[in-house]
Amino acid sequence: MTKNPHPPHTTNGEKGTAARPTTGTVSFQRRLLIAEDNELVCQQLKTLLESDGDLHVDTTRDGRQALEALRQNFYSIFLTDLKMPHLDGMQLIEEIQKQDIPVTVIVMTGYGSVEGAVQAIRMGAYDFLTKPLDIERLQLIVRRALSDRALRDEVVYLREQLEEREAFREIISKSPRMHAILELVNNIAHTTTTVLLEGETGTGKELIARAIHRASASLRSGPMVALSCAALPETLLESELFGHEKGAFTGAITQRKGRFEQANNGTLFLDEVGEIPPSMQVKLLRVLQDHRIERVGGTDSIDVDVRIIAATNRSLARLVKRGAFREDLYYRINVVRIELPPLRERTEDIPLLVKHFGEKFARPGEGPKELSPQVMEILLNHRWPGNVRELEHVIERAVVTCYGNTIQPEHLPSDLLKPSPAKTPFRIDLQKPLPDLLKEITADVESRYIRKALAKTRGNVGRCAKICGLSRRSITSKIADYGIDKKELREL
Repeated sequence: MTKNPHPPHTTNGEKGTAARPTTGTVSFQRRLLIAEDNELVCQQLKTLLESDGDLHVDTTRDGRQALEALRQNFYSIFLTDLKMPHLDGMQLIEEIQKQDIPVTVIVMTGYGSVEGAVQAIRMGAYDFLTKPLDIERLQLIVRRALSDRALRDEVVYLREQLEEREAFREIISKSPRMHAILELVNNIAHTTTTVLLEGETGTGKELIARAIHRASASLRSGPMVALSCAALPETLLESELFGHEKGAFTGAITQRKGRFEQANNGTLFLDEVGEIPPSMQVKLLRVLQDHRIERVGGTDSIDVDVRIIAATNRSLARLVKRGAFREDLYYRINVVRIELPPLRERTEDIPLLVKHFGEKFARPGEGPKELSPQVMEILLNHRWPGNVRELEHVIERAVVTCYGNTIQPEHLPSDLLKPSPAKTPFRIDLQKPLPDLLKEITADVESRYIRKALAKTRGNVGRCAKICGLSRRSITSKIADYGIDKKELREL
């Protein structure tokens, strides 16, 4: 997962040097550029905004100079007057869009030019302010814009990191557990090893299966074929897996290839493999041992070269103990086992996924909608029994039912607004040693406690340390360990 932490930003046909910020344990650069032809106003805004602490502000009083500064340096926010020498605010926004410069634009305008500010919003500006400026509103908009920009840049950076390995292009995560899984996927992809994916519904088992298949494309040229084993009765499942000969049963009017033959020299993804009935388990075991199949109604053996990736939302080990799944088949399937964590155990990914789905479901011609701080707090505290799939549906619903610019709690499903009953965040897994389970529970409670304390103190590490009864150095270390973005929590 190594990559140049400052990938170069390039424009259309022109070489630029602006770089995206790094993510993960390295903080985003918080830089803001002001374009304002009044020198006194420029300096006042610079002094005011830099009083926020770790925000660095540059100024320019010329549109051309502003554009050159944006092309040569990375800025999170660009605060510009609409009326500027050489290049006005509208022309600057147009150039920013044309050259694909990653910056969030906020425009300033007089009361008589509000119509122009609205037009700037349509062209891609984040928000606008009218003069004389309301200082509290300015600070609020800048804080929100910085949080939004950080999420946008992190999503882009993670995509670039993962797209460096093209197989992972659909996966967005900064969770250490997910990145460990992707490293394992990368290591096993160029083998013929059978893989078992275990995890709750909606955790992304098919996404990981597709990543394994893509990563092994240089070794296996065939397609990936998927089959849900829970969706078919036993008689139909056999025909789907192995195919049938003409006349094998009523309705078999032609010969048909099964999923094994369709996936030859490729990957067969067997979803919900724990639902396969016992009689079919025997036949599947024989195929895995001999790499040969017989079509239903046929007598000829057909050689197949197929990699099996099996997935289940149940524990196959427990099914084996109950006698519901063959032990010999279990050991054939369970060569490399990957357990996907539920979303509630990687809450650091929720803001990134929300941003991704917000962009995915944005109405044509419109930018993604903002989330109110209350909505983000609800999303972070929800247990997500349906995991990433549930979150995707929630954001899609919120986007299509919200006709303003900001998603509010009323745009969420009613079940998210009800306080959830207290539940233990961990299932008791007897296959896991008790000391290991206790470490995971302790880490989960500690992470959530620190997040809540940071949210209460709006990201102030010193005050958070007092609440937690720990040293500032210890809190800083734990924030890095758990991948907590304290800037994001300032808005909660």
